[in-house]
Amino acid sequence: MSEKVTIIGSGPAGFTAAIYAARANLEPLVLEGFTAGGIPGGQLMTTTEVENYPGFPDGGISGPDLMDRFRRQAQEFGARSAQEDVTEVDLSRRPFRVRTSEQEVETHALIIATGATAKRLGVPREEKLWSRGMSACAICDGALPMFRKKVLLVIGGGDSAVEEATYLTKFAAKVYIVHRRDELRASKIMQKRALEHPKIEVLWDTVLVDVLGDDVLSGARLKNVKTGEERVVECGGVFYALGHIPNTGFLGGQIELDEKGYILVKPGRTRTSVEGVFACGDVIDKVYRQAITAAGTGCAAALDAERWLGEQGID
Repeated sequence: MSEKVTIIGSGPAGFTAAIYAARANLEPLVLEGFTAGGIPGGQLMTTTEVENYPGFPDGGISGPDLMDRFRRQAQEFGARSAQEDVTEVDLSRRPFRVRTSEQEVETHALIIATGATAKRLGVPREEKLWSRGMSACAICDGALPMFRKKVLLVIGGGDSAVEEATYLTKFAAKVYIVHRRDELRASKIMQKRALEHPKIEVLWDTVLVDVLGDDVLSGARLKNVKTGEERVVECGGVFYALGHIPNTGFLGGQIELDEKGYILVKPGRTRTSVEGVFACGDVIDKVYRQAITAAGTGCAAALDAERWLGEQGID
C-alpha cells in the first residue's frame, strides 16, 4: 500500500511538515536519515543553546531537546518515522519510489527537507570543540553569553564571512576575519563596511591550522600561507563562514536545482519542478537558514502537499 505522503529529512522543516500532515490525517512517514547530511535532527543537533526560537523565554533550549520535542509532537499526532538514509528516488513513475538503506517505499506525495551541510575545515580538534566555542552560524550562536566581550574569529572571505563578522561586533571585543588570500571575495560595499569597522581586523594570507582548548575553545593556531609562519591567537570563538552544501545528491538530477545544488521551487510556494514533490527548509534556502524559517516552509510544504493530494482525489 502506498504512503499518502513521505517526508525526507528530520530537522525543523521536516518535523513541522510532519506535524501538519499528521494533523490532516495523512499519516506521514518521516525518513529521518541516519548518517547522510549529518545526524537525524539536522544542524540543531550540534547546537548547545537555541535562544532565538520563539516560546522559550527562560534561557532558551538545547538544539537536541528542541528537535526531540518536534519529533514527539509529530508522533503524538500519528506521524511515523525511521532513522534510515534515503539512497535514491524514482520520480519517473507514480506512485514515486523512495529507496532507503533498509526498504523501498511507494508514496503519492513527497516532501524533501534534507537541509544543507555547513562546510568545515576538519582541523584536528574541530570535532572535540564543535559547539564548545566553534560554530558555523554567527547569527544563530553569536549572541550566546560564552561569546560576549571575547575575541572572535571568522573563517572565510565572502559576503557571508563579512556579514557574520559585522554581526559579531555587536557582542565581541574584537573580530578577526581569517582569509587565505590577500583580498576579500565579498562585494565592494561589504568589504568597505568591514575594513572601516573599528572592531574588525582582517588577517590576510592566513589559514586555520587547529583550535586550542580542553573543554572549551581558548585559542586558534593560524598559519601564514606565504611565509609559513604559525602563531597562536587567544580567542573565545571560531565561526566558519565557508558556505553550505545542499543535501540533494540522492535526487539524481530528477528535480530542477540551481547552480549550487539547491532545489528550485515555484515563487512563494514549495512546489518543485516535479508535480507532487515539495521542498522546504535549508535545502531551498541560501539566505536565512534559521530554525524558524525552516519550520515555516515545512508548514507550507505540508499544506501544499495536502491540497495537491486533495486535487488528485487522495485523502
